Amino acid sequence: MPSVKYEDLELAFDFVSSGASMEHNAYISLDAGTIHWVSGDDALGEELPSDFDTSDRYIAIPHKNDLDLGRQLVTRFAEIELPDHSGKIRGFFSNRGAYARFKDFLASIGRLEAWYRFEREATEKALTEWCRENGVQVVKDGANK
Repeated sequence: MPSVKYEDLELAFDFVSSGASMEHNAYISLDAGTIHWVSGDDALGEELPSDFDTSDRYIAIPHKNDLDLGRQLVTRFAEIELPDHSGKIRGFFSNRGAYARFKDFLASIGRLEAWYRFEREATEKALTEWCRENGVQVVKDGANK
């Protein structure tokens, strides 16, 4: 079973999720546990293994939307942490710039740090579960997780 450091996985996940779905990709080698970063047709800072395009031994790290960590997570946060404001928060997402408005609103009511903690915990849980389902061991802070 390959292992990957949680910190490396999180960086690759953030890279994949920083653009539209399929704009940026990262793959874990099921043989070596290494992560390969790709944007468009370009490998970033490395030469891809010769079998990269033909082997089934590389799995794509998911985009945040694939793990319900986009708008769905905001909705969950609003319903759990701010039920009186959940309608207003959902309304932010009917136009562009929703995350900026959402975070500005949270800052104005002193709840931005609560959002960051909620998002961080949900992301770690989802990524750890995704790895378990795909036969990848997550290592965090020098210990198996």
